[in-house]
Amino acid sequence: MHSLMSPMRTLRAIVAATLLPLAGCAQQAPPPADGAFSFALVGDMPYGTAGEGRFAQMLQGIDADRSIRFLLHAGDLKSSSEPCSDELLRRRLAQLHDVRTALVYTPGDNDWTDCHRAGAGGRDPLERLQALRRLAYPAPGRSLGRQPLLVQGLPGRPENVQFAHGRVVFVTLHVIGSDNGLAPWSAAAGPRRLVQLAEFRQREAANLQWLRAAFERARAEDAVALVVLMHGNPRFDLPAGNSGRAGFEAVIAALGRLSAELGRPVLLLHGDGHFFLDDRPLAEAPSPAPNLRRVQAFGYPWSEWIRIDVDPASSAVFRIGIGGQHDVIKG
Repeated sequence: MHSLMSPMRTLRAIVAATLLPLAGCAQQAPPPADGAFSFALVGDMPYGTAGEGRFAQMLQGIDADRSIRFLLHAGDLKSSSEPCSDELLRRRLAQLHDVRTALVYTPGDNDWTDCHRAGAGGRDPLERLQALRRLAYPAPGRSLGRQPLLVQGLPGRPENVQFAHGRVVFVTLHVIGSDNGLAPWSAAAGPRRLVQLAEFRQREAANLQWLRAAFERARAEDAVALVVLMHGNPRFDLPAGNSGRAGFEAVIAALGRLSAELGRPVLLLHGDGHFFLDDRPLAEAPSPAPNLRRVQAFGYPWSEWIRIDVDPASSAVFRIGIGGQHDVIKG
């Protein structure tokens, strides 16, 4: 609760102070001599006890591919009807922590804000958010996995991280499904709804400031590209002003503006939709950003992962493949 009362005017100063040591602090496994590397994207899994076994098999398959340098998990470690318990979170996070390399995880709506639902136990979302931060980020500044990355985190918000690898800057945003957390909680009328809206506004402000900082870093370090990881599908398919994407309007606008200004490949990775997407959703927007490419991860019931090959010497930088396949999709 204390974080909800913290004045947002201090956020810019916190971000600035956090980013001072970025260039010398990020630690990565050394990439190949030519700077090329590969990583994996998963999300919206495992769902259910049976899904844990399929998820473990998939992770073993990724681990067997020695070219994969790290994994990104786009959120939702559980279904919306599974209990929001510490025990379940610990079990699912243990699977992430056991991968051969490093794993960077960003929260999904099922992991905390949807815990108000009766099927998930009718829990307090803000209490669950604090529990998730405690359990999923036990050592802020380090990713999960047996060979963790050192990452730069935003104080008080360990889920917001940045790191660089092979001349590519990576940033995670705490943007979730359920309209980025705006969908009303059960019995969230009156004062309780005001608390929910305050959480949204502060998280949104932190995300936007963190996103701007990542683009500034990419420019300062002469990065060849930038990767943004978040959970929520921002509903590019809906027109601006539609109530179904109210919680995403600010991040959509910022992504478009900052990508156009950067003028280098920007790859937006997210989950939430449970089916594969690969497109350029802002190529024909009123303020076009054709360099922004969006990839949505598979999710339950699919047990599949996405392979992303990075070649800094290529003008496109990114090649997208399904599972162990290389370059099956070009865009």
